[in-house]
Amino acid sequence: MRIVLAAAILAAFLPSVSFADTLLFPSEEPIAQITIPADWEPKETESGIDATSADAAIYLAVDVANAKTSDKVIDDAIAFLKKNGVKIDGSTQKQSDEVINGMDMTNFDWTGTDEEGPVNVSLSVVSPKPGKLLVITYWGSKGKQEKHFGELQEIIGSLKPSK
Repeated sequence: MRIVLAAAILAAFLPSVSFADTLLFPSEEPIAQITIPADWEPKETESGIDATSADAAIYLAVDVANAKTSDKVIDDAIAFLKKNGVKIDGSTQKQSDEVINGMDMTNFDWTGTDEEGPVNVSLSVVSPKPGKLLVITYWGSKGKQEKHFGELQEIIGSLKPSK
C-alpha cells in the first residue's frame, strides 16, 4: 500500500518537473556553461546560445566576445532586437552591477515596445575568464514574462565559467 501511495504522489508531481539542458559554449572551446529548461529549446548559435520560453514571452541569448569583438557583439544584439521590431526607449536606461557565481556582471536595462506591446530589454556583460566576455541579451513581454521569474533566476544563477 505504501508503494502505491508513494507512486501516486510521485506521479502527481511529474507533470510539473521541467527537464533542463546544460550547455557548454562555445562547443569547440567552452568558456562558460548555463542550464536552460528543455522546453525553451536552447541551441548553440554562431556566437553563443539562445533560447525562447515555450510561450514566447522571453528571448534570451548569451554571446561570447573578447575585448576586440565586444562592440560588434553588442551592436549585433541591438540590430537583432531592431530587426525583430523592438523599439527601446533610451530615456529609461538603468545600470546596475552584481556578482553571479563569482563573476562581475554589469546590466543595462530599458523598457520599450514590440509589435505585441510593452517589453523589458536588458544587455548584460559578464567576464567568465580573463580576456573573455559574455553578452547576455534579454527581451521579455510585460504581462507574460513575470510567470517565468523563477525559471529566469535559475537560468542566470546557473551561468558559470566552464571547468
